[in-house]
Amino acid sequence: MSRRIDIELTSARPDGTWTWRAAGAREPKGVLDGSLLPSDAKAGDVVKVDAEFDIDGIEVTAVVSGRTRVTKVETLSLIASDEPFQAVTQQLARRERSAGRGPRRNESGDRRRRSEGDGRTREGRDGERRERRPERPRRPRFEAPPELPARPKPKRLKAGSQHRRAVLADIPENQRPIAELALQGMQAVRQRLKAANDALTAEGKPTMPEQSVVQMAQDLLPKLRVADWLDRAEAAKRDLATLDLRDLRSVVAAANDPSIERDDSCRALAAELKAGLASRSESDYQLWLSDIDAALGVGRIVRALKLAGQPPKAGAIFPDELGRRLAEAAASSLTPDVLADRWIALLEAAAFSPVRSTLTVAAPPTSVTPELTKTVARLAPLMPQVAAVFGVTASAGAPTPKPLRPTKPATKKIPPKPSPARNSEPSGDTTSAEKTPADVPAVEITPAVIPAAETPAVDTPPVEVSNDSPTAESGTDDAD
Repeated sequence: MSRRIDIELTSARPDGTWTWRAAGAREPKGVLDGSLLPSDAKAGDVVKVDAEFDIDGIEVTAVVSGRTRVTKVETLSLIASDEPFQAVTQQLARRERSAGRGPRRNESGDRRRRSEGDGRTREGRDGERRERRPERPRRPRFEAPPELPARPKPKRLKAGSQHRRAVLADIPENQRPIAELALQGMQAVRQRLKAANDALTAEGKPTMPEQSVVQMAQDLLPKLRVADWLDRAEAAKRDLATLDLRDLRSVVAAANDPSIERDDSCRALAAELKAGLASRSESDYQLWLSDIDAALGVGRIVRALKLAGQPPKAGAIFPDELGRRLAEAAASSLTPDVLADRWIALLEAAAFSPVRSTLTVAAPPTSVTPELTKTVARLAPLMPQVAAVFGVTASAGAPTPKPLRPTKPATKKIPPKPSPARNSEPSGDTTSAEKTPADVPAVEITPAVIPAAETPAVDTPPVEVSNDSPTAESGTDDAD
């Protein structure tokens, strides 16, 4: 049975035969008669042949010629002309509007004419005169005043750890975990020690003496407090001109600790920070008043009211003249033709400003929305004179409202990934995990940190926990 295959000519023999092999392969291979090939055949040509496969091998019986692609392209000959070339131009005639143009017609051919009166009536298909729809009243538009340049945000305190590391380096290594916990307070030491003893009790092992560990932490605490305060105070001194007043006040307030007051290295720095805090408070107070005055100057009443309710320090005196101007500007903005949304924004800002008791309103807006009524009822304890204009009376004993927090866009909550278990097999003892506080960094408390005289005779294994030290900024916002 014959098959059609592709072969590659490898060489020509003197007897007129050619050797071949399968195209692109080493096998199969054989010999064919040279008379079957075209006259221009050469080594390396690939031809398609009919071959017979039998027991003796493969015999090529004929060479099949492949299909040839014929390209049929029709061409057009360009005949040149002796006539000169003339470009084609086009100019449209303008349509002249005639004053005596006939009446307009609709698609059905009926005439549609406007009356010669005020243009409010028209004639329909049936000849009936219909009244036009009256024009809608235009909604009052609020023009936003120009923006004011915003002041740069103050820097937050970023304390180092140079002094704290130096103190910890002088403490024996087995007592450092207690020292790190003591920086958070004695309550943190007692909680961690209680958790460790509970774990030892559950395992049937002797517990550590609580009094010895607490006494050790109390002995280490004064040096640690001084070192921690020095790290924070030096960072506050570097950024004294741009530091947030809350952080600066917290550092100055922490200098009243007896252990810091008795230290000679802290007195000069504490006095310098107190003087810097007084200077910064006065400069920020003047900037606060100038920002309110600038907002009033450009007509940003809501911004001025919000700034007035956010003094740089508690108990800041608000000038009477500036308060009178602010109250008058707020009252002139609360007119009946103002939108309800504008009323809500102004009332929310004025309720927590120092001019809330002097603000007067002549009449409510033209359109009172449910949102505005709800806002007036909520702010009635702070501004009863404004609530009375709306017919709202604050109930006796009503709680004082708080400023609304800015709402964030709703985002899809991603559930947290479960933390991998430490042991492959669940343990039946969960006392230590349940009683360990989550807000106190875990340290390793072992019997080695207890004085030798009070160490239990039984070898007590350490409690396996991590060794994360507290940050130096733990008391940054204490005086906010």
